[in-house]
Amino acid sequence: MLHARRTFIKKSVAASLAGMLPFDQFILSMPLQDTSYTDYQASQRKKLLGLLGDLPTQHTPKPPQLVRKEKRNGYTLEHLEFDFNGFEKVPGILLVPDNLKGKAPCMLYCHAHFGTYEVGKEELLNGRTVMPAYAEVYAQKGIITLAIDSWCFGERNRLKNGAFGEADTFKEMLWKGQTLFGMMLWDEMKALDYLLARPEADASRVGVFGLSMGATKAWWLAALDTRITTCLDLCCLTDFDELMKIGNLRGHGIYYYVPSLLKHFSTSTINELIVPRPHLSLNGRLDLLTPPAGVEKVRDYLLPLYKQHSREEDCLIELFDCPHEELPEMRKLVVGWLDKYLVKG
Repeated sequence: MLHARRTFIKKSVAASLAGMLPFDQFILSMPLQDTSYTDYQASQRKKLLGLLGDLPTQHTPKPPQLVRKEKRNGYTLEHLEFDFNGFEKVPGILLVPDNLKGKAPCMLYCHAHFGTYEVGKEELLNGRTVMPAYAEVYAQKGIITLAIDSWCFGERNRLKNGAFGEADTFKEMLWKGQTLFGMMLWDEMKALDYLLARPEADASRVGVFGLSMGATKAWWLAALDTRITTCLDLCCLTDFDELMKIGNLRGHGIYYYVPSLLKHFSTSTINELIVPRPHLSLNGRLDLLTPPAGVEKVRDYLLPLYKQHSREEDCLIELFDCPHEELPEMRKLVVGWLDKYLVKG
């Protein structure tokens, strides 16, 4: 089999040089340990970022403002106001566990949607009806954690009818050459800049976590930003084609839709950009936002790639008999993943 692989690669090289095989197909044919694969990933990241519209790359953020501090059970909570994008301030909260000894692992926490526009970063502290809060979990494990309000949520929800605010923001941005999801991701990447600049931060242990919209953000961010060392996403590993097959595009918010995305990427090829970094994705078989056939398709695409890196144990994509929620057994897996890939490093 190895001989056949080498023969195929030699033929692919010859065909590529002769102009018979498109270069992208040639790159995809190369073994993962070859540097051409990481070059391919870097090229794909650049292309993926380019689909997100005009981002405020020329904006130089001002130092954040500390609004207040408060002592909580096992941690100190800093309320901050950031200047990430040059358009509007970004409120955030930073959880700093008590009694840190040395540099601490980091978590970028991305909140969910659920049509609850009044809820944003506070999800970290209060949880959801479908997911208990994670704040004390991170505090107990000594993980410094940052959560921000996404565009149109929490303190950035400017209309009584939040859905109108989201739709208006999406439309205005599209007119201006921006995308709502791109601007959401931009703020999260700037938040990561701040988190890793904190004196407590260990930049070699960096997680991203989210449920629902937060999960989609998590795997996009991990795909785009190699500073993230492990990705944990719950209830939103959605294969786009399978979502269309079941006729549930309406299930996801308008923020989710990026122009021309399907001309260049699938869910699998976005998530491929995380390989071989550890990736945990837990989803429900009864969840119409994540058709199980699609979750299985992504899993079956990614696992062989991790195996080629001898990192098969670092990718776990599971389905549970539940709708859009975190079950106790899912929480147990998340906690174990935190211990293995962040706390112990």
